[in-house]
Amino acid sequence: MVKNPFIQLAITAVLSLLGLSSFATEGINMPRGVTPISHEIYQLHMTIFWICVFIGIGVFSVMFYAIFNHRKSKGAKPATFHENIWVEIIWAIIPTLILISMAIPATKVLMHMNDTADAEINIKITGYQWKWRYDYLDEGFGFFSNLSTTYKQIHNEEPKGKWYLLEVDNPMVVPIHTKIRFLVTANDVIHSWWVPELGIKQDGIPGFIQDTWTQIETSGIYRGQCTELCGMNHGYMPVVVKAVTQSEYKAWVKNNTGRDAASNAEMARIKGNLNKPMSKSELMKEGEAGYLKHCAICHQGLGQGMPPAFPAIAGSTIATGPLDQHVDIILNGKPGTAMQAFGEQLNNRELAAIITYQRNAWGNDKIIKGKDLATEIQPKAIATTKESHQ
Repeated sequence: MVKNPFIQLAITAVLSLLGLSSFATEGINMPRGVTPISHEIYQLHMTIFWICVFIGIGVFSVMFYAIFNHRKSKGAKPATFHENIWVEIIWAIIPTLILISMAIPATKVLMHMNDTADAEINIKITGYQWKWRYDYLDEGFGFFSNLSTTYKQIHNEEPKGKWYLLEVDNPMVVPIHTKIRFLVTANDVIHSWWVPELGIKQDGIPGFIQDTWTQIETSGIYRGQCTELCGMNHGYMPVVVKAVTQSEYKAWVKNNTGRDAASNAEMARIKGNLNKPMSKSELMKEGEAGYLKHCAICHQGLGQGMPPAFPAIAGSTIATGPLDQHVDIILNGKPGTAMQAFGEQLNNRELAAIITYQRNAWGNDKIIKGKDLATEIQPKAIATTKESHQ
């Protein structure tokens, strides 16, 4: 591997001049992608690149010729003329023509990127601090997609995996050879949904919906990230898109919608399990896992937080105070802060486990017992609280 940046730049230039595909595989050039739009973007990029190369060659050739052939050691005498109307016209017209030649193909690509008509699938993408939600509008279901890299890997307590910070628990699943329309927005601050190989980078702005589209040609897994600085954990918002065949997609949708009788029965069974009583040990075990996944990024693994933006949970008035106040802030968040509302993001079982864990970990249970308050809550109580707020 060549480490000298000047030699690397020279190698890059040579490879680009030869038109070798390795120019892109080295990670220096932008990827060609797997969608029609990404191909057009790549071709536009290379067109502009070659225009810049030829301009550079022309400008530097004239400059070096002037430097070497009109130097003082050769007896060159400086010219005494000043303005020349034709020179002024020429160097105004030529750049204008070059810009027009660049603007025309760029405009065509932009117009194609914005043409979301005749889409077969519509997916709403919502950015949260710090995760994504995907709603399949035609199918009537949705889910959150969270970073699945473990807390211990992030804090160098475990070896990092191949897709460190680029792996999620629930990837977006889409079919290939299908025009898909994305409606992008955000719940809190500005985010940006970016997948290089799809040729998509669309900002999600709270209160606005912007659309874009894709049509993936090849099955596979394509990864990206949030590319708008959206807060402290901006780097923990990966995007994973899984492109599958039409038959695989239909099976996946059927498994998620539960529209037939068997699926409806299964969904009812799952819903019943989410509200069934749990033992204290079950609550603590699932609560610790849920806390590390959803809460530790801000409040840290030992609940010490990072005040003032992210207050400590260990010994806090919320985690050691009245249970209803603790439940309320977890379900509804706290306006004006980074504390989100998790009522819609997590199921009743997950919420009960996390709240119970927070009220018992780091010595909080000892403080609570001194106040004669509840140290745990069951999923059914979470369901009842949700219903009372509807």
